[in-house]
Amino acid sequence: MRWDDVGNQTCSIARTLAVVGDRWTLLVLREAFGSARRFEQFQRRVGASRPIVADRLGRLVEHGILERRAYRERPSRFEYRLTRKGSDLQPVLLALMAWGDRWMDGGAGRPLELVHRECGCVATPRLDCDGCGEPLTRQTIRLRPGPALRRLDRGADG
Repeated sequence: MRWDDVGNQTCSIARTLAVVGDRWTLLVLREAFGSARRFEQFQRRVGASRPIVADRLGRLVEHGILERRAYRERPSRFEYRLTRKGSDLQPVLLALMAWGDRWMDGGAGRPLELVHRECGCVATPRLDCDGCGEPLTRQTIRLRPGPALRRLDRGADG
């Protein structure tokens, strides 16, 4: 299978990876969740070449994750803002951050801390059950076929 075909799988992870699954895209998103809005900010903070940053910003706009807005007419200048669809990626980035804090810190500790605005506590991202609020872990969840796979199974039978 070619990398370009990953997004055609009946798998939410594969489809998501087809859009945001490379390091430069994730670093562009990291900066979008911070204070970066303009191309030069993204390019400087991410550290990738101008063509790579331009490509990733363009793909994120194409997929509706970022929105490109004009902030000056002469010469034309644009900024990039997260859309609602883009904002919904925050838990993904926070999960990557938490994993990196735990396993990739080299003994130095967290580079950044998440501070809950309401109570001032340092927070660690976690996923909770919508029904009971308990943490979701590998031991407390199971997977079952959703509507898309059930439709595929029915189509194969007949």
